[in-house]
Amino acid sequence: MTQLPNQALTLFEMNDNLFSSLPATILIVDDTPANLRLLAGLLGNAGYQVRPARDGRMALSVAQANPPDLILLDIMMPEMDGYEVCRQLKADERTREIPVIFISALDDVHDKVKSFTLGAVDYVAKPFQAEEVLARVRSHITLYKLQRDLREQVAELDAFSHTVAHDLKNPLALVIGLIDFVLLQFADDVPEEMVDYLKKIQTTGYRGVNIIDELLLLASVRKQDVQLRPLDMEQVVAKALDRLVFMIDKYRGEVHLPDQWPTAVGYAPWVEEVWVNYVSNALKYGGQPPRLELGTAVQPDGMVRYWVRDNGPGLSPEKQAVLFTEFVRLNEVRVEGFGLGLSIVRRIMDKLNGRVGVHSVEGEGSEFYFELPAG
Repeated sequence: MTQLPNQALTLFEMNDNLFSSLPATILIVDDTPANLRLLAGLLGNAGYQVRPARDGRMALSVAQANPPDLILLDIMMPEMDGYEVCRQLKADERTREIPVIFISALDDVHDKVKSFTLGAVDYVAKPFQAEEVLARVRSHITLYKLQRDLREQVAELDAFSHTVAHDLKNPLALVIGLIDFVLLQFADDVPEEMVDYLKKIQTTGYRGVNIIDELLLLASVRKQDVQLRPLDMEQVVAKALDRLVFMIDKYRGEVHLPDQWPTAVGYAPWVEEVWVNYVSNALKYGGQPPRLELGTAVQPDGMVRYWVRDNGPGLSPEKQAVLFTEFVRLNEVRVEGFGLGLSIVRRIMDKLNGRVGVHSVEGEGSEFYFELPAG
């Protein structure tokens, strides 16, 4: 059993008051009573609140009922070893974020690698030095509290941004609606120059609503986990084109579709947004009038590629290099009407295990594509 040096208990004796007036709680799991007493005394004297558990099942019960700030976990225990305890902790939403430090007499590289693979943040070999245990405990508790505070702040920011976004959409919708009413009811009495001004204001209102919708979608893509399913791509494309029917009419666009769509795996609402973005960009920046070809092909690596080709002026290599970076738009301006930023398209494909890209030659048009795993 590890002996405490005389100076050990003089280290880290102050309570962990960096983030809270309450001492941090540590769950110690070990089937050897002497080890429990040793670690409990060491950590209790350093100002931590200690909870002992003599086996894995008790540890899981305690952690789930009242999650601690850190868990010190022995590996070699009867019935349920430390590896299985860690595995179950990381599988439970209530406990998966709690940092786990293994303390074990097993000192083989394989054991350490397995510990980190299961989600442990650190590994201390027995016999241990008291100063080392205290230093590692304090470091990981500090990091855990920082991460917890950051998660809480991000959650508050998300809630605030959604509230602001919805509050902004209401007055914009009112402005758009009032202009519609004026143009319909008083069209003959409003000077032509004033009609142009009102339409510009209305267009700006629609653009503002579109920006808000994009920000909300960006937030949902970043934090939402979705279930991937085989896609009926013909139906997904049809929905996207239905949303763009007025834009297709405005630009007098010509859209050609393939006879068949191979099946890929993804999340239909997000893939629909990708098609809306690609098609709306091709309508706005394609030829005059724009001629669009939508197509697909199975790739040698098992991915399915989908594309939109246009008859526009094409893009220089410099522009192609930055198209899918954060918040960059074609011609460095926002696409009017429906569309998403190409950066959001890339983020969607990242979440769906897909890829994005563009092929373009100046004077010969562009092909924007995305790839998804075959279904």
